[in-house]
Amino acid sequence: MTCGNGARTGQTALAAFAVRVASAGIAYLTQVFLARWMGGAEYGIFVWVWVWVLVLGGLSSLGLQVAIIRFVPEYLERRRYDLLAGVLRAGRIIPIAVSTLVAALAFGVLTLWGGAIEADYRWPLLIALGCLPIFTLGEVLDGISRGRAWIGIGLVPPYVARPLLILAGIAVAHLAGLPMVASTAAVAALVATWGTGLVQLALLQRRLGRGIERAAPAYELKTWMATALPIWFISACELALQNLDVIVVTRYVDPVSVGIYFAALKSIGLIAFVTYAVGSAISGQLATLKARGDAAGIQQAVANGARMTFWPSLLGAAGLLIIGKPLLAIFGTGFTAGYPVMFVLALGLVARSVVGPAEFVLRMLGEQKICAVVSGITAAADLALSFTLVPHYGVMGAALANAASLTLMSVLFYLAARRRLGFDISAFAPKKKAQP
Repeated sequence: MTCGNGARTGQTALAAFAVRVASAGIAYLTQVFLARWMGGAEYGIFVWVWVWVLVLGGLSSLGLQVAIIRFVPEYLERRRYDLLAGVLRAGRIIPIAVSTLVAALAFGVLTLWGGAIEADYRWPLLIALGCLPIFTLGEVLDGISRGRAWIGIGLVPPYVARPLLILAGIAVAHLAGLPMVASTAAVAALVATWGTGLVQLALLQRRLGRGIERAAPAYELKTWMATALPIWFISACELALQNLDVIVVTRYVDPVSVGIYFAALKSIGLIAFVTYAVGSAISGQLATLKARGDAAGIQQAVANGARMTFWPSLLGAAGLLIIGKPLLAIFGTGFTAGYPVMFVLALGLVARSVVGPAEFVLRMLGEQKICAVVSGITAAADLALSFTLVPHYGVMGAALANAASLTLMSVLFYLAARRRLGFDISAFAPKKKAQP
């Protein structure tokens, strides 16, 4: 049984990784065309705007997009179809309501008191706020799909179809002779986000109707939110780690430098997809193994996940750094200045990969509180380092803060897992012989 689960995990991880690699290529191509058509300054402004969509959209889900990955397999294993129906309904309605409220409040603030923000930044952000409700729903739909190991429905619409539509929209605008400014790109992102989100919702709704017994929804909101809110805090910290550098850099340097930094970040960012792919594959399996009480299966799945994360990350980092300058050069003149930044960012990502998808493991095994503590400490360190280093060292300071924070996170996750789970979660843990 364990070997079969391991094989399925590997296949699911491979499928998820293939989708994310394809997504990375499409997103990278989109960023290249944006930078070349819009110029460094407008490109930097759009990067700042889209980062805010990612942050606000991620926070508006209240952690339910991850908690639902745990509850869906658990309720299926226990045949609690009433609770399954309830968590699927509440898990979608609550994030939509919260994200709509956040978008409305942000729109009101920017409209009434947005004079402190330059118009070049304010108008694209006002347009992009319209993405929030469907973007947040998409986060939850991704979680539901991963809980059922439906990689196609979970990953293809947001990570393949959406960037393709953004690219198509920008291409049409360019051919039509429209101004290549951040507001034009924001409109393309708005249309693409709503289009792919509605399609993903329809596909998932159709798939959920197969093979699941119909039942009147039952609700355990207290249990769900008790699980989700610590995850929300973790997600907030992760969003800070992923995006705080761009926000801080925007405060201290010009938009062109922001664009250069983001190009370097996107160029080396494929490494992080390995962790995501393995975590996507292993999350549902861990929840099922926990429900069965299979401690040996959990330990083996975690060990396999760590090795499946570290070695591809290390090799991927080496390959991307070898071709780093040509990758940056295609963004346009001056972007190769971000090449040294790629090395620093790569060090942090590889250090983070040593413990594999540690946060997925701790969440799925009920250790979301200790996971929240680790994420909070890391985010605080990143914040302090960013505001200390960026004013003096610019984009290199942001890269140093990012790499140091990811390394700290890896160490803390390792120590937390040893203490709470009782076994080594690193890629260098001794292999155990398979049980007959």
